[in-house]
Amino acid sequence: MVLIDGKKVAAEMKEEIAAKVKVLKESGSKTPHLAAVLVGHDGGSETYVAYKIKDCEAVGFKSSLIRYEDNVTENELLAKVQELNEDADIDGFIVQLPLPAHISEEKVIEAINPKKDVDGFHPENVGRMVISLPSFVSATPFGIVELLKRYKIETIGKNCVIVGRSNIVGRPLSILMSQKAINATVTVAHSRTKNLEELCRSADILVAAIGVPEFVKGNMVKDGAVVIDVGTTRVKSDQTKSGWKLKGDVLFDEVAPKCSYITPVPGGVGPMTRVSLLYNTLLAASGKIYK
Repeated sequence: MVLIDGKKVAAEMKEEIAAKVKVLKESGSKTPHLAAVLVGHDGGSETYVAYKIKDCEAVGFKSSLIRYEDNVTENELLAKVQELNEDADIDGFIVQLPLPAHISEEKVIEAINPKKDVDGFHPENVGRMVISLPSFVSATPFGIVELLKRYKIETIGKNCVIVGRSNIVGRPLSILMSQKAINATVTVAHSRTKNLEELCRSADILVAAIGVPEFVKGNMVKDGAVVIDVGTTRVKSDQTKSGWKLKGDVLFDEVAPKCSYITPVPGGVGPMTRVSLLYNTLLAASGKIYK
């Protein structure tokens, strides 16, 4: 069993991005600038955005953080999105999800200029990805594909089962895995799928992205499978200073002995999600997607 080290791969990618940023600066081009909008004080979002700011510093990007309390109005937030759309110094920006219930996530996502949509959530970017046009690909699916490539995991003709159908992970990943560059045969499963355990056991590559801690058990995985765990659920713990710990969607101790490759939580997919956002921002600054 090989443990897929997302931290190591992400560090390698950061070095590659930093080298490209250095070239941009030496040639007199502007420094890539990533902005993040954070509404409220959700613990997971706070942590994630803080990491993004550190990541920007590490590769030589400029970064900006715009904060709002969770009582901000939808119109106020949409006005800020338009302001960021029009700010020539900002190459890409994200509005951290989830948003408070009184704000439509769909309206906010659709208001973002697709050319600055480095999260890859805008319908235009999703549509371009579906028909294999250059696009910003959402960070987690991009990171997963990059892990498979860099570990030289065979995908051609392999059965890939994705448990989870979210617009952020499951659905876009299913498109990427079925494209000609990867050539897997993909099944998207979910909580209403019949014979789910049997279906999972048919997978050469099993992606757990259902958001339920330790959902995938040992009896759901065949010997030699590649298992990618996307789950990052905070659960209470009296064994940590923070009072919580991260759990993946895979019961690791049961599943790992059966795998050829597996991602841990934390340290697997998470670091790749963050570095993929940097990669998209560099693309935005370089003008390589929308010309």
